[in-house]
Amino acid sequence: MAENDIHDFDEYLVQGESSCRQKAEDWQIAIGLQAVDGLTPSNCLVQTAKRHIEGDISIDEVKDLIDTYYRTKSGHDAPAGDTEEADKVSANITKLLNEQTFSFSPSGYAAVHKRIFDGVFKFAGRFRDCNITKKEWVLCGDTVLYVGFDEIRPALEHDFAREREFCYKGITLPEIIQHFVKFISGIWQIHAFREGNTRTTAVFAIQYLRSMRYSVDSKPFGDSAWYFRNALVRANYRNIPNGIERDETFLEKFFRNLLMEEQNELKNKDLQIHSVQTL
Repeated sequence: MAENDIHDFDEYLVQGESSCRQKAEDWQIAIGLQAVDGLTPSNCLVQTAKRHIEGDISIDEVKDLIDTYYRTKSGHDAPAGDTEEADKVSANITKLLNEQTFSFSPSGYAAVHKRIFDGVFKFAGRFRDCNITKKEWVLCGDTVLYVGFDEIRPALEHDFAREREFCYKGITLPEIIQHFVKFISGIWQIHAFREGNTRTTAVFAIQYLRSMRYSVDSKPFGDSAWYFRNALVRANYRNIPNGIERDETFLEKFFRNLLMEEQNELKNKDLQIHSVQTL
């Protein structure tokens, strides 16, 4: 998808009625988030999304149209599998963000994954049953150390219990962001699922912020989703022999743009470590 396809929604953000604006924001987030895995939604999805924003069709009709589109395509006319994933996941995310529901629990977190990847991954909503590593460009091929698969549920329960006990009342918005970043980066580091952890964590973070009645600017997720993922990586990476500690400041910049409408530059090259000694 060309970069300006996401910004085709800008007209609804500026001129549309409130219901149009909200749907446009959700689509901008949903489509933008596909960049975290290098996925590109189809033009069919973008045009169908516009029909939904304008009120011509419901979100369930969007999903039906996208399903039909991929069932009927074959041979050279069929888009790549990654495009199908991007389209279906974008529609699923938008439907979830359109709803006024939220469950703050490990089960609720897993349910977000299930809803997002329904019809895409057979393991949607299920915690992984193996250990994983991922070579990261931003770490020169090194990996973040993720929680062992047999410790996923207790690790999530621990993080959710601590967050549930925290009181946000009486602290400044920058302090709120600092704390929120620690929680979100912590549950991402658990990497509870085989695939789709960043998109799940992003959608859960948006739901959580909205449950606290914060207005979430769609632009950072729409434009800088890959930065968001790389910032999560840097917030959870240590390499003491190379003098590298966890750094949450990149993630804080992202959320300051999201909640405070700051204009911090979000450049992936600023997050890259240029050389590391790995085990």
